[in-house]
Amino acid sequence: VGSAHTFKEIKIKEKQKVKKIFLSSIFKKNKNYLGINRFKRLSNNTEMKIVALGGVHKSNLKKLRLVNCTGFGGISYFE
Repeated sequence: VGSAHTFKEIKIKEKQKVKKIFLSSIFKKNKNYLGINRFKRLSNNTEMKIVALGGVHKSNLKKLRLVNCTGFGGISYFE
C-alpha cells in the first residue's frame, strides 16, 4: 500500500509494485486537495486499485461512484 497526491507519485507507486494506492484529498480542501475531477483523471491513468481519502463522510459518499476507486477511508465518515 502506498499513498499519492500527483501523477508522478502514482507512477512511483506503480514501480514499487504496491497493491493499492491511497489517493488524497478528494473532498477535504487542504494543500493536497484534488476535487472530483482531478481525482478521476489521476485514478483513470492507472490500473492500480485506488482508495479515496480526505473528507469522506455520509453526505458525499454517493459522489464516490463518479470516480474510479475500490474503497475509501475517512475519519469524518466514522465519527
